[in-house]
This record gives sequence, C-alpha cells and structure tokens, in this order.
Amino acid sequence: MDRQRKNELEQLYEKYAKSLYYFLLKMSGSVHIAEDLVQETFVRATISLSFYKEEDVRAWLFKVARNTYLDEWRKQKRWKTIPFANLFWKDEMLSPYGLPEEDFLTQEVTEDVQTLLKFLPENYRTILYLREYEQFTYLELQEALELSEGQVKILLHRARKRLEEIAKKNGGFQHD
Repeated sequence: MDRQRKNELEQLYEKYAKSLYYFLLKMSGSVHIAEDLVQETFVRATISLSFYKEEDVRAWLFKVARNTYLDEWRKQKRWKTIPFANLFWKDEMLSPYGLPEEDFLTQEVTEDVQTLLKFLPENYRTILYLREYEQFTYLELQEALELSEGQVKILLHRARKRLEEIAKKNGGFQHD
C-alpha cells in the first residue's frame, strides 16, 4: 500500500470510526462486537478501496459497516430481538473512541420509545438510525442501503408508521 493511500485510510478512520462504532453498537447491542466490526469494516474498506467509485465516502463506509454487521449477524444466526433500544443510556455509550457526541448525551429518549424500538425489524431500525441520528440525506441513504429514492422514502414512511402503530397498540407514549 502506498503512502498516499495509507494516509487516506488513516484520515477516514479518524473521521468516521466513532460514528461507525455507535452505529454498529446500536445494531449489534454489544461493545465488543461493535469494536470488532469497526475493525472489520476498515479491513474491508482497505480491500475494496481500489474498486471504490467517487460516491459519498460516509455513505460508502456505512454501507460497508452495514454489510459487515449483516454478515456477522448471519454467522451468529441471531434470530432474537436485537437490544437496539437499550443502548441509549450514557454509561453504555463509552467507547475506545472517546466520549459520545454531545448530541447523543443531550438527546432524551423516553422509556416508552426505547421499549418500542426493539420491536422494529432490522431494516426499519437501520434506516431510522441513519436518518435521525446520523442525519443522512436521502441520497446518502440510497447509497448506503443500495435503494432507490422511492424505496428510501417508502421504507422511512413505513418505519415511522410501524413505530406509531406499536406505540398506539401499547397505549401510546406517556409524557411527563
């Protein structure tokens, strides 16, 4: 690997490792798995960097991370509910990449929402996380999830609607 490519990878790692870690932590529910998956994501990115097209780098890395997570999920044959919603607590957000972003710390997520999120299918959790927490644009969602613009809009709509249905079925949200 030439020096320029190595520098590019180091810059990508510095810029995106923390947000990839939190994404993979949300998806896997495990600090250790998330750490391993971040490393595997960058190994795969290194291998495929020569095939990389000039698309949005962030979206491309999240696509690699998502595929890495799905491969691991299939290997482990996890057919149980992934504890996505339980990961909003500050003490569980500590990582080797430093303290969580301030936005995460100040974001208040009610117990009701936490309980409801874990019932969403993986594809709904993924798109909601990328849109709401990583602030992905529709174009970035298209690239990261390999979907058309219409599919992104439909999936987001369905994910939000499903969350609302689950909330109504469980008595709605309780506000203090």
